[in-house]
Amino acid sequence: MDNKKRLIALAFCGLASVAHAGEKEELLKLRNTTTNLIKELVKQGILTEKVADEMIKKAEADAEHQAEQQAAQQVDAPEPGEVRVPYVPEFVKDEIRQQVRTELRADVVHDVMQEAKTQKWGVPDALPEWISRFKLSGDLRLRSQNDFMGDENQAGSYFDFQAINRLGGISSAGLNGFVNTTNDRHRFRERLRLAIDAKVVEGLKAGVRLATGNIPDPVSTNQTLGNTGSQYEFNIDRAYLKYDAVNAEGFKWLTLSGGRIANPWYVGGGEFTGGSEMVWDTDLSFEGFAATFRQGLGGLDSRHHEDDDKHSVFATVGAFPLQESALSENDKWLFGSQVGLDWGFENQDALKMAFAYFDYENTKARPNQNTPATCDTNSPDNNLSVPQFMQFGNTMAIICYDNDNVFPGQYGLASDYNIINASAAYDVARFAPHHLIVGVDYAKNVGFDAASVQQLVGAAVDDETNAWQVRIDFGWPKVDHAGQWNVFTLYKYVERDAVFDAYSDSDFHLGGTNAKGWVVGGNYGLMKNVWATGRWLSTDVITGPKYGNDILQLDLNTRF
Repeated sequence: MDNKKRLIALAFCGLASVAHAGEKEELLKLRNTTTNLIKELVKQGILTEKVADEMIKKAEADAEHQAEQQAAQQVDAPEPGEVRVPYVPEFVKDEIRQQVRTELRADVVHDVMQEAKTQKWGVPDALPEWISRFKLSGDLRLRSQNDFMGDENQAGSYFDFQAINRLGGISSAGLNGFVNTTNDRHRFRERLRLAIDAKVVEGLKAGVRLATGNIPDPVSTNQTLGNTGSQYEFNIDRAYLKYDAVNAEGFKWLTLSGGRIANPWYVGGGEFTGGSEMVWDTDLSFEGFAATFRQGLGGLDSRHHEDDDKHSVFATVGAFPLQESALSENDKWLFGSQVGLDWGFENQDALKMAFAYFDYENTKARPNQNTPATCDTNSPDNNLSVPQFMQFGNTMAIICYDNDNVFPGQYGLASDYNIINASAAYDVARFAPHHLIVGVDYAKNVGFDAASVQQLVGAAVDDETNAWQVRIDFGWPKVDHAGQWNVFTLYKYVERDAVFDAYSDSDFHLGGTNAKGWVVGGNYGLMKNVWATGRWLSTDVITGPKYGNDILQLDLNTRF
């Protein structure tokens, strides 16, 4: 094989170095003979096409080099009386010109096109380069919501502790201090969210999202229509920095985020289901810092494998200040950790599961020990134990009384909340393009101490600290074109002190805990990025006086 390569190379060198022959036919004959020889060797399997191409390129390069050397020798100063006339056949000159044109054309066109793309040549009103680092997106939802109260519900059955704390006690709140359990409600609501993402450097992103809603409510971005023409509140829902570390093979092994961030925890369910809202409402943003580590399991060693994105384990940790005060050392915090598995199968099925632990610090009520135990004599530390936001369900304890020391003035949570949470979902892809996803979610508050709660409340309180949910989704993984659809159903059972009621689902039983019931619904694509959603929620309390409700939500959604 080596001898053949050398013979072919010499043949090409001879082609380029024929001196002053001026005979085009002879050169073409030698060239064609050599080319045909190489093709025959490829045809017989002696050479591969790749080796043949490399040999031809090398022979041509050697020929060009020898031609340059000869040209250099010919332009040397001639001896006295000697005249040298270098000669290159015209057809060789033509081929050289054509080859140079072809090579230059490709390089020049590539360079010009790249420069035009970078500088935006010919683009009307082309914007500066820095603007390309920003991405603007958003969504708008119009909702019709109808709340139907059960016929057996009794008025004044449950205190509205959020209203009581806000209005200064039971006596000041009056009828506003009770949860509405008897009056049906019909309203139109709107949600608008605008997000701006900016690429700072490779891997580092800054993000801001604005949303409708109201500041005291962390779990809803809905704006109810009917404000006598008053303008809507538009608040900073998220503001964060996010860093993604990617290795040389493209595997994202680390994510760091800080500020007001999206939920960093896996909550069960598939990507298009929205997951479970049993512990965290989907509208909740987290203030603080989180880190997620991922390790691919595609190979048996530490090297990256093409299946690492499908087979991986992950771990997330986070620390979030809930309420800070300059006059107290008992600031409220949430600390969390989660480990999980993300596993894809060859048939395109997928399994994702995680186990988490969430620890709430300094959220338990600290009653005023002064005599009289009125709210105006509370220490700042006791005032801090008053929750800034509550929904419904958690066991409450009196922190202080009104100025007459008769009626309760402020309430706080009677239990600690240390929650273990296990979530999983299995995505069945055999019906593609439709997917079947089965998700389960379980939570338990292991921080509940019956003796401590009884001491605060003044009466025995049952241990009701379990919550679970099963959800089934079927349909298109993402509804963003006309005719696409998916349907879903779930059953949820959330006992009174199983989770922190302030952050749980704000729609199920109109928010909070101590509720059980069904949800059915679906999505249907009307046009690109426009779809309709319908949900029916039928729920009841688990313990306490009869309080059931049914909720119908009809949404028109669009994203841009």
